[in-house]
Amino acid sequence: MSKRLYIVSLTLCTLFLGSLSAATYNGRVVDTQGNPIPYATVYPELYPELGTATNNEGYFTFEANLPANSPVVISFIGYEKITMTGEQITAGTRQRIPITLKEQPIALEETVVAAKASKQRNKRKQMATLLHAVYVQLEKEFPDQPAQYKIVSDVRMDSEDNTWGMEQMIANVVVLPEEAAQGRDSVQFQGLYCKRFFGAEKRAQADSILAGNSLENMEKKAPNGTPQNFMRKAANAIDSGVVVHQALFAMGNMRYDFEQTMTDTRHWTVNNESEGETVLTHTQKVIKYLGCFQLTMQRHYIVDSHTYSVRRFSEHAEVKITIPFGVKLNEDQLQILNLVNMSETQIKKFRLKKMRGTIDYNTIYQRRDGHVYTLEKNMCTNAFIIGSKNVEIPLVIKATQRVTDLQTTDVKPLTKSQITRRLKRQIVEIY
Repeated sequence: MSKRLYIVSLTLCTLFLGSLSAATYNGRVVDTQGNPIPYATVYPELYPELGTATNNEGYFTFEANLPANSPVVISFIGYEKITMTGEQITAGTRQRIPITLKEQPIALEETVVAAKASKQRNKRKQMATLLHAVYVQLEKEFPDQPAQYKIVSDVRMDSEDNTWGMEQMIANVVVLPEEAAQGRDSVQFQGLYCKRFFGAEKRAQADSILAGNSLENMEKKAPNGTPQNFMRKAANAIDSGVVVHQALFAMGNMRYDFEQTMTDTRHWTVNNESEGETVLTHTQKVIKYLGCFQLTMQRHYIVDSHTYSVRRFSEHAEVKITIPFGVKLNEDQLQILNLVNMSETQIKKFRLKKMRGTIDYNTIYQRRDGHVYTLEKNMCTNAFIIGSKNVEIPLVIKATQRVTDLQTTDVKPLTKSQITRRLKRQIVEIY
């Protein structure tokens, strides 16, 4: 759907729905043990901008005028997404039946490690033949024409099992195959709506940092002509918050990475899985700058054992960074440490020495007209920032992006104004 048609449709819907009294939908989201799931996303699939997030006890409420069978999506990273109608939500609330999400870990590494690789299939000749068969199928199924997605993107940050905030963005994404450098796809991103959810206490802490003015404030403080000033001006050209969501969608360029690595069979292993699936794993190790930066990455291609079609794609990375003599963070950077419960004394003495962490990333695909397109992306990052006197700050970033609409015909590149327009954040407190 083009932007103009989308705006007209939304306007007409708003005028029509505005003449009706909005219905209130509320409920509670829990796991299979009955524990509440804070910051789960709940939104009408047709009008995701009306959605909300659950509070610390798993409760949610939102108002909307929905048709009887209009789907409502309930999801949280690491759990199976479910879809219910507004009527089902109302009935469940009336009967005091919570909405239960089943756990669905996004990382596939444990499954892959546990499986036993076939010695015969691991021979280089057979491996080369298998990789070539998968590549031929990738060339056939992944389209070379542009596609436009409408997505709902959630990014959450936790520290020591305490979620301090979540940002949800609704956006248009235009993918232009092989328009970027080195044969990668160009990903254009246009933010449409954005909400930031905070608990009341964290909202008070985060207001001055994340309410939308921090970038401008940092630029004003930077001396003219400094590298920091240049970087901030560059970041200011594109909405800083949008960049995070765009980077998540652009991660996992499966087709490009497969093409670049398939010729060297030494780094590949194959594992036969159940249900007609085979897992192809590529392992890459990178050490740079006298061992200060170390990266180990595994890319898992889950393919149909008969057709060689890729069903899912997963990445697992382990990163270690050592900073000689440490780095003293500036005042604005140190403010962010307040959000992860560091004391004033620790913050003033903090000098960044090391960083380490793991990243797990999944892509699930959908089929349309014989081609394969993105359906959902998930990411979970477990990181530790290590400072002077071995002070460790744990950070967990969880993100999920779900496609709510896909357009494969009459797709046009986004304009510069659509890409660079600064998006207003709506701040929502949850209790």
